[in-house]
Amino acid sequence: MSVLIAIPARYASTRYPGKPLVALTGATGEAKSLIQRSWEAACQVKGVERVVVATDDDRICTASEEFGAEVVMTSETCQNGTERCAEALENLGGGYEIVVNLQGDAPLTPHWFVEDLVNGLKNDAAAQVATPVLRCDGRALNGFLEDRANGRVGGTTAVFGHDRHALYFSKEVVPYTGHKYADEDETPVFHHVGVYAYRPAALRDYRGWRPGPIETLEGLEQLRFLENGQSVLCVEVEARGRQFWELNNPEDVPRIQAMMKEMGMP
Repeated sequence: MSVLIAIPARYASTRYPGKPLVALTGATGEAKSLIQRSWEAACQVKGVERVVVATDDDRICTASEEFGAEVVMTSETCQNGTERCAEALENLGGGYEIVVNLQGDAPLTPHWFVEDLVNGLKNDAAAQVATPVLRCDGRALNGFLEDRANGRVGGTTAVFGHDRHALYFSKEVVPYTGHKYADEDETPVFHHVGVYAYRPAALRDYRGWRPGPIETLEGLEQLRFLENGQSVLCVEVEARGRQFWELNNPEDVPRIQAMMKEMGMP
């Protein structure tokens, strides 16, 4: 199956304006923008025909082309990354059987997360949308709880049924555990990794649906699928010793840089 990775990136982020162009310094001391590091992560994924940055901003376009990325310009009316991926696919003329949305704020995404995600969608003929979930260890869960206690959104959690289809996604920490975990403990909480794989029909349907009340309250684009009766397959991925965090707030920059240095990422 032909696979396209689209990296949606917008400048006017509510929580962190200009986020895609924020510089991140790795283990070698080299500073690269968030969008470049996300593009480099996408280029490591095996079995992908094409990687593009999808944006509506000339500054992001220029920066992306300078480090060698292909850019697809999309409209300012896109409300989220899924809508931007749908428009990017249309602007490219279609022709891909799976479209991966690797959001531009997840530079620590290992290539096998995306490879496992694509394979999960390929192996479930009934699934139209899939997304990865990562079981939290105590360190990650305690980080989520600390962020929420301080009024920050540290990440999204997912709950799903026996069939691995999502029941809910939330910026709150769900399910409630009421338990204190040591850093190395396994927990029952799953971190939703901000990557999606869609079949083209799912993207077409998505653009025709209005945002629902739950999507609007949570600010989570994937809830539009659930609110319209479309199931979302949750594919469990393994960290393999890698740390994972998304850049949602300015406070996340030193956290991610520390993780990069600890893992020896350049």
